[in-house]
Amino acid sequence: MKKDIENRTDIELLVDRFYTKVVVDTLLAPIFGEIAKVNWSTHIPAMNNFWENVILFSGTYEGNPMNLHKHLQHIAPLREAHFDQWDQLFIGTIDELFVGEKANLAKQRALSISGIIQKKILEQVSRRDAKEQSS
Repeated sequence: MKKDIENRTDIELLVDRFYTKVVVDTLLAPIFGEIAKVNWSTHIPAMNNFWENVILFSGTYEGNPMNLHKHLQHIAPLREAHFDQWDQLFIGTIDELFVGEKANLAKQRALSISGIIQKKILEQVSRRDAKEQSS
């Protein structure tokens, strides 16, 4: 029987299971592996801290996800399909493992964060494309 997200151990399970899916996903794996060259030994603990803060309000995360994704956007264009796939995998992983108030909060926050990052990055791309076309 599934339970709600209650502690750091639950966050670690969620993050580990999610990234296990990401590294074999045909759309996302190249972004994380070949393009961003993610250092998993630092990324996973940072994501554990991030999601612990987002879901359990721990205050354990220090960083700026927007700047990281903007930087990535300069290396390789992220598209709506990338965000949709990330959302699907993350929400699916939560649903697979957990049920309850914190699980619902995690899904709401994940979609909100993804939506904000996507909007800002894709706006940046649109402005750049418009500028290039007017040149």
